[in-house]
Amino acid sequence: MSFFEKHKEKLYEAMIALHRRHYFVAYPEHPGAYAEDENAKGKAAFENQLGKPFTQLLQKADAQTGSEVSPYTLQKNGVTYPAHDAATLVANAQAARKKWNDAGVETRAGILMESLERMRNRFFEIAYATMHTTGQSFMMAFQASGPHAADRALEALAMAYADLIRFPKETDWEKPLGKVSVKLHKTYKPIGRGVGLVIGCSTFPTWNSLPGIFANLACGNPVIVKPHPGAVLPIAIVVAEMQRVLQEAGFDANTIQLAADSPENPLTKKLAEHAAVKLIDYTGGSAFGRYIETLPDKIVFTEKAGVNSVIIDSAENLDPVLQNLAFSVCLYSGQMCTAPQNFFIPEFVKEGDELISFDVVADRFKKQIEALVNNPKMGAGTLASLQNENTLQRLHRSKQLGKTIMEAHAVEQPGFPMAMTCSPTVLVAEAKDSAIFEGELFGPIIVLIKTKDTNESVSLAKNMALKHGAITCAAYTTNAATEAFIISEMEDAFVQVSVNLTGFIWVNQHAAFSDLHVSGGNPAGNACFANPDFVNRRFVWLSHRKLVTA
Repeated sequence: MSFFEKHKEKLYEAMIALHRRHYFVAYPEHPGAYAEDENAKGKAAFENQLGKPFTQLLQKADAQTGSEVSPYTLQKNGVTYPAHDAATLVANAQAARKKWNDAGVETRAGILMESLERMRNRFFEIAYATMHTTGQSFMMAFQASGPHAADRALEALAMAYADLIRFPKETDWEKPLGKVSVKLHKTYKPIGRGVGLVIGCSTFPTWNSLPGIFANLACGNPVIVKPHPGAVLPIAIVVAEMQRVLQEAGFDANTIQLAADSPENPLTKKLAEHAAVKLIDYTGGSAFGRYIETLPDKIVFTEKAGVNSVIIDSAENLDPVLQNLAFSVCLYSGQMCTAPQNFFIPEFVKEGDELISFDVVADRFKKQIEALVNNPKMGAGTLASLQNENTLQRLHRSKQLGKTIMEAHAVEQPGFPMAMTCSPTVLVAEAKDSAIFEGELFGPIIVLIKTKDTNESVSLAKNMALKHGAITCAAYTTNAATEAFIISEMEDAFVQVSVNLTGFIWVNQHAAFSDLHVSGGNPAGNACFANPDFVNRRFVWLSHRKLVTA
């Protein structure tokens, strides 16, 4: 049985979910859904890899590179990876391209589906690798780098597959011309545009990379995966599994390659500027993202930084609202691209039939954050650890920006006394103090901004999104007209709005097969996970004609 026949039912289910946009998961997100011994096996596999060369990749090199440090122990992980120069990586990809593109849509889809199944067998190992490179908590690392990343990969594959079978492979065409006719046999073939480069980030090394990887490969393009030097191991495990499946299926393992590098000897620009690299997926800071977007003769898909807003207008009860937002602020210490930063709160917020002053709302919000941070069961696990020292320094510098009503402090991380874990810093600003809040403050830093009314709040949030980009916007209101106004205004800035979220759903979360991640319409990024444009720009259709003679 071919890989495609083995997995086609799951692929078809994903395609249906994309069309209907209902709840669908291909890979359960809770560790309890997996075999009882998988956690222990995954942890042992991770620990056994520490301090050793990563030999699972089917790509050989004379040199090794590696510089990962665990945010929990502040010790080097000691894992090294094959080090290649840019020219070798590109040449390998070019050599693999023709056979991979000619393999056909079903063959490629089957290999990618099988790759996800192999990845699924290593979810726990990937989780520990993610935890000790990004600083995520174990639960987030398991979900984000395992099931959620696999779902996003399958989402991109399903979207690509639907576009790639849009036309028939062949057809007979006949044009009547009176007593005679012209007959042509026509074939239709999607052709990948060329070598793809996927540039990863330090905080979500698989979740942000797999959509581009799978979209490229599904469309017939070989891929070079350039992870952030601080978070290599999680995606290296995935690449190794994919290379094995490719080799088993008779294809060149170099159809996908890992391009590990170091801060001292970076590869990214050399790869991005190479003439043979035609497609680039990038996740990371805005400055480098703008450079990627200006490269000539490239098709680029970026997710950069944004300044995400919360607009609080009214609520029947503010407590569940502020509880929800406190969790959103603390989750992974604000190191998510979807995390809220700017909270626009008018002089008076309507709670039920009462008017609550800005200062009271700010104080209640601060207490909700403190309650979560100081919760012995939830605080440390929710905050997890800062990925690197730069975020910690940014946190300390933020106190100089304006009035601070809650200062960051260390939070004990059980089992990891050296972990860089900090509570959020909460600043207060006036609407006129745009210099404080108009840039991204990456990490657990939020600004409560006092406005004269909701109209001003919306205007500021909209202008921030137009100027600096935004991926999310949360709005709280009991008034239907106000809700419609907020959505309409934020639509002008191409920002998606989440309204009145409370309980166990947060603005940070985006669900594969249903939610669109990043709109692609403002400076936060020019691409979206995963709409048709995310896949159909990666290939072109060619049709060939042959005269059919009598």
